[in-house]
Amino acid sequence: MLRMALALVLMLTLAPAGFAQESTPDTTAEIDRSATGGAQTLEDILARQAGQKLDDSFRSGAVGDPDNAAGIASQLGTLGGVSDAETWRALRYGSANVKVSAGGDVATVLVQDGGMRWHEFRDTTLRTYGGWLLIGTLVALLVFYVLHGRIKIDDGRTGRTVTRFKAIERFGHWLLAGSFIVLGLTGLLVLFGRVFLVPLFGKDANAFLLVWSKWVHNNVAWAFILGLVMIFVMWVVHNIPNRTDLHWLRKGGGILFGHDHPPAKKFNAGQKMIFWSVILFGGSIALTGVSLLFPFDLPLFAKSFHMLNATGLLQMIGMGELPVQLAPQEEMQLAQAWHAILAFVLMAIVFAHIYIGSVGMEGAYDAMGTGEVDEAWAEQHHSIWLEEYKAAERDTNGNAAKTAAE
Repeated sequence: MLRMALALVLMLTLAPAGFAQESTPDTTAEIDRSATGGAQTLEDILARQAGQKLDDSFRSGAVGDPDNAAGIASQLGTLGGVSDAETWRALRYGSANVKVSAGGDVATVLVQDGGMRWHEFRDTTLRTYGGWLLIGTLVALLVFYVLHGRIKIDDGRTGRTVTRFKAIERFGHWLLAGSFIVLGLTGLLVLFGRVFLVPLFGKDANAFLLVWSKWVHNNVAWAFILGLVMIFVMWVVHNIPNRTDLHWLRKGGGILFGHDHPPAKKFNAGQKMIFWSVILFGGSIALTGVSLLFPFDLPLFAKSFHMLNATGLLQMIGMGELPVQLAPQEEMQLAQAWHAILAFVLMAIVFAHIYIGSVGMEGAYDAMGTGEVDEAWAEQHHSIWLEEYKAAERDTNGNAAKTAAE
């Protein structure tokens, strides 16, 4: 559902040629190609570079005619019907009659020009906006820390602790967190290595790091998926939204608007937003990651686009329909792009989570460090949960005492 809902954003970035041309205004007048014998002109090149709609049938159709070839007994033999340039144009536009002995339809695609759009997106848009998103998030957290400082326990520690998370919960959390950090670092090395590492250490060092980054990334992914499943099973029941979350949000969690800390259950509204971001974004990252690990075996986007088209939402806003016939290479390019986009967004969210759980809030790390938190911290940030915890503890102790007396 998440992939379907956000598919439009991705397709506007990496649209196949046909779809992109349909949604691009025609700002180019008819071009006179008589001087070039029908070949492309400088105006054609400039219009294409400007992203303008261009009827390139003068190129796509110039693939020769085998029927015009010389006869078998002629001096040229059967040559002459199609030139090398015309053959390459037919391959470029997918109109060549290609036959392969193995590999199926995938192997018949010899020139897949959508890879150039994907490559340009990866090397420009993704690097630029993804990099600035992470840098901007870190800068915003630093500014927030300078302005607000660390969130203290108002009345100081009591010295009495309560169990916040059990060992199995902490294991699931750190499995997910540790694997995500490794995946994030190796992914960034693959994306930015050529830009930053090659100038510093040379191509050989960068190639060595990328080979190992790819191996680590592909294998640690399974730990990430396991951690994702573990925290979902253990915590989903505690992360269902309720009315206390609305009050928490109105108060800004007692962080943004003053120091009046609103009551909360085991997870407050902010933590629930992080939880569902991790589950939804992380789940989509995992799904596209598995698709990338097994190329051509798990196509995702054609089916998602078909479901989105069926809703009629795109037609209502005049966007037409998304393509539902995608080449296997296009599926993989879209999967890689969507995988990276969501990874950047989730990294920015996790930065904020790490900040609160470390330098941003006194006593917060204890919850995942030892599993024990001070009662004063629990009362300040999760008062409803603390009351429920104490009530359960009193009930357990009462039943134990009653059993012993009997």
